[in-house]
Amino acid sequence: RSSIMSLKRKMLPIGVENFEKLRRNDMYYVDKTEMISDLIMNHGDANLFTRPRRFGKTLTMDMLKTFFEIGQDASLFDGLTISSHSDICEKYQNKYPVVFISLKGATGSTYEKANSMIKQLVAEEYQRHSYLADSDILDSIEKDQFNRIRSISLNEGDLENSLRTLTRLLCKHHNQKVILLIDEYDVPLDKSFLNGYYDDMVSFIRIFLGEALKTNNNTEFAVVTGCLRISKESIFTGVNNFKVFSINDTRFSDYFGFTNDEVKEMLSYYGIIDKYETTKAWYDGYLFGKTEIYCPWDVLNHCDTVVNTDDIEPQAYWINSSGNDIIRKFIEMANSTTKSELELLIAGNTVVKTIKQELTYADLYSSIENMWSILYMTGYLTKRSIPERKQFELAIPNLEIREIFEEQIYEWFKDFSRKDSSTLNAFCQTFADGNAEEAQKQFTAFLRKTISIRDTYVKAAKKENFY
Repeated sequence: RSSIMSLKRKMLPIGVENFEKLRRNDMYYVDKTEMISDLIMNHGDANLFTRPRRFGKTLTMDMLKTFFEIGQDASLFDGLTISSHSDICEKYQNKYPVVFISLKGATGSTYEKANSMIKQLVAEEYQRHSYLADSDILDSIEKDQFNRIRSISLNEGDLENSLRTLTRLLCKHHNQKVILLIDEYDVPLDKSFLNGYYDDMVSFIRIFLGEALKTNNNTEFAVVTGCLRISKESIFTGVNNFKVFSINDTRFSDYFGFTNDEVKEMLSYYGIIDKYETTKAWYDGYLFGKTEIYCPWDVLNHCDTVVNTDDIEPQAYWINSSGNDIIRKFIEMANSTTKSELELLIAGNTVVKTIKQELTYADLYSSIENMWSILYMTGYLTKRSIPERKQFELAIPNLEIREIFEEQIYEWFKDFSRKDSSTLNAFCQTFADGNAEEAQKQFTAFLRKTISIRDTYVKAAKKENFY
């Protein structure tokens, strides 16, 4: 079956985040190029798109780079939606120098390691524009600065201003304003917070990104992506005309992830439309703005599995590709009320919570209530209706995420319980002491902490399974 399908059908782009590679190899592509037109008509000086992990942010950014950048192959867009906008293509396609940097690799366990990774990422982007070293337009001082940064022999000041510097040099060389693309801007902040060097990283990022985005006359516009919407006051202070497009906004709502029609078209193309209901139940359920959205990573992997193997059972693909450190930290903070609310969600119910879309990492763990905002913005929960003010009716989006809650989060609860060795040792000692009364007392207290609605709201035959 798989060999016949491979001869007739395009390859699925599993893990492919390079637009040129995808198009040159004639892989299956869900056309999102209409976003280019919308962005041109609706952009601000700086534009932030926040979406959960694995919803196509990096491929979309690479698509923007390929469309706008001078010297890219315009034929890569032949037959795609944007090619029908001849006026836009004539005016904008391949007309701009582009700076594109993804910070998803800046994940060092110390500030020094993360800083070194960022230096490497910056140097690689400078090297991509190596022609500037031989520019007849730049002066010797500018060339020296360019060479110093691309060779990684730069000081902290060079690094902090490196993005702004590169936009200035490109603008001068081309006599054309620059488009700046910054992917996964919040990954270094996330990792620094979890590893204990947040203050150093936030001070660096505030200059590194802030200077590149704030009143930068060398840029036409900037696009930034991330998972969380970090408070403007903590990072983007002074960045004016900053537009934020989150999972609540109707604008751009269908450009990250797959719509229902796109999933149906893909399944039909690969001859597996009979798997539509299963695909929907497992990987649909997100509501971005007012648009029903599937997780693209899951749909692609599920489609690939069904087409190429005999294993047609759906799997939880997303959990193995997404960082879960923040969620685990919140679970360790969870009290009995929060645990009961999570159990209600697993049982298919909803909870109504206030969602804060702007947070600082410093305030992240100040309240267990912030957990709901993080679960919502990172894709573990979704809204079930259009929110009133900040009140959101939250639910687990699909069967995949429900399985993650059941298997992973309950394991984390158990791990946390096992750390309470003093209670366990005291309980065991009651047996050594022959103290039945104390054993009963401690065991009863333990059951009161651990027994839950998931143990009691079941058929009678299973009511004692928790023992």
